[in-house]
Amino acid sequence: MTGESWEISGVKANISVVCNGFLAGNDLEELIEVYMGDLVGDKVYDKFGTLFPLLIKFIDANDVLSIQVHPGDELAKKRHNSLGKNEMWYIIKNLPGSEIICGFNQKADKDIYLYHLQNNTLNKILNFEKVQNGDVFFIPAGRVHSIGSGILLAEIQQTSDVTYRIYDWSRKDANGNSRELHTEQALDAIDYNAYDTYKTEYEHVLNKTTNMVDCPYFFTNILQFNKPVEKDYNLIDSFVIYMCIDGRFHINPENGESLLVDKGETILLPAVIKNLTLQPDGDARIIEVYIK
Repeated sequence: MTGESWEISGVKANISVVCNGFLAGNDLEELIEVYMGDLVGDKVYDKFGTLFPLLIKFIDANDVLSIQVHPGDELAKKRHNSLGKNEMWYIIKNLPGSEIICGFNQKADKDIYLYHLQNNTLNKILNFEKVQNGDVFFIPAGRVHSIGSGILLAEIQQTSDVTYRIYDWSRKDANGNSRELHTEQALDAIDYNAYDTYKTEYEHVLNKTTNMVDCPYFFTNILQFNKPVEKDYNLIDSFVIYMCIDGRFHINPENGESLLVDKGETILLPAVIKNLTLQPDGDARIIEVYIK
């Protein structure tokens, strides 16, 4: 089976809910309505209102997932009154030989694509990438993609649940039914170009926060650290998210109580908190996410 955990979500049918403390029972939309820019940042609130703009996930694929594509903002707004879906993957763990599908291995067009789709030969034009722990892939709207079996990854994306499924490996459910495909809708959403590289290269330095993805929708960093790291967010008008992908650490705000964050946990830091220290318990590795 494949597991998917929506760590922080503003998607209407699956909005994150506070589980403890004096705000327990309140969902993320209600918190934004009350705290506005203090929670998400003034510019973020001005642009998105009570919609939390990012969806944060962990995905553990024990079987190859369907091949999908997501529309961009313009097409998603027109068809679904939704944001588009630009996303990124950070490979946390994988089995030897695991691979993903990301884009095409040659330039295509609608006719070429449909020919291979109808003849079950899509694999001839798709780009397969073997992955290793720490690999990063930015998946812009329009890029066909799929997660292979044996991969655990973190996914950061725009708040959108619009997905066009284009191929599902001819699988059927217990009743012999195939899953719904969105062939016609996907045709105008797909980027048929081929690119020289699909993996995102980044610097990885111990005890130094380094950038992985910088795009209009989110800004993501990686930090592997074994000593305290001070954070100053005075120039960032945004909430900050920490995804702990290895080890554990304490968040020590300048004026506030310390919070322990364990491996596999995700934390939303309000925009009003500007100065803090991250204290690792041994070695820790986190993904840091915010909007520039």
